[in-house]
Amino acid sequence: MAVYELKNETVSIRIHSMGAELKSLQKLSTGTEYLWKADPAFWGRTSPVLFPFVGSVNNKEYRTKGKTYPMGQHGFARDMEFELLSQTENEIWFGITDSEETREKYPYAFVLKLGYRLLSSGVDVIWQVENPGTEELPFSIGGHPAFNCPVEEGTEKTDYFLSFDCGKEFASTRISNGLAANEKGIYSLDEGYLAVTEHLFDCDTLMLEDSQVEEVALCRADRTPYVTLRSKAPLMAVWSPSPEAPFICIEPWYGRCDRVGFTGDLKEREWGNLIAPEEVWKAGYQILV
Repeated sequence: MAVYELKNETVSIRIHSMGAELKSLQKLSTGTEYLWKADPAFWGRTSPVLFPFVGSVNNKEYRTKGKTYPMGQHGFARDMEFELLSQTENEIWFGITDSEETREKYPYAFVLKLGYRLLSSGVDVIWQVENPGTEELPFSIGGHPAFNCPVEEGTEKTDYFLSFDCGKEFASTRISNGLAANEKGIYSLDEGYLAVTEHLFDCDTLMLEDSQVEEVALCRADRTPYVTLRSKAPLMAVWSPSPEAPFICIEPWYGRCDRVGFTGDLKEREWGNLIAPEEVWKAGYQILV
């Protein structure tokens, strides 16, 4: 595994070649680190890419091309060594392709490229999925960045707020044993803000479908944002594993877990994506600090 660093006048980032995972985002003027340190006592990752699946599949298996395949949560790209494709002063790209090993569990040809481009106050995370094959490529992809909360000494997690750019409320799909249930909960916002309470994540994950938001921010006690995630992804998940875990994940997704009881084909999976042969699909998100 290799580690790469980019820096401009205001921020620095560090990326590991394993999973092409963003491991650090710091503001140079203050030295503030915004990304979780991947302590396995709570969660041993920082910002993995989720590909070619987002979330869990029903009974840990899925169906495609007339066969059934096993698949773990969030796919396999996060556990693969990425190749460095290019690097400049402000931008870096990594990539993986299908192999004999990947085709045993996901029988499709693919190219996945991840890019990181420095901004004046953050980083642009870019996904590019290519279909080099002769058949449609079904896939899901998502981000899973974890942000320190609390971010300042002397504060508690419950001192903080989340802000959403969706008005007075949002609907959250209920998650049951890692799968999407038919029920939804309604969360009321106070001028766009939601307090981070001890029981906020008792339901597991806040799952906002149907493009309800494009911007979610973590805010200090005075409601000023210290990290903001922007994306046009149709789903946005917000998660923390326990009240004691000192981080919150804000996750833009193009895809999600199976619905409870789903037994259909991979191409019928809700929120999935299809790429025609020889076509390229691009998306991503921004982190601003």
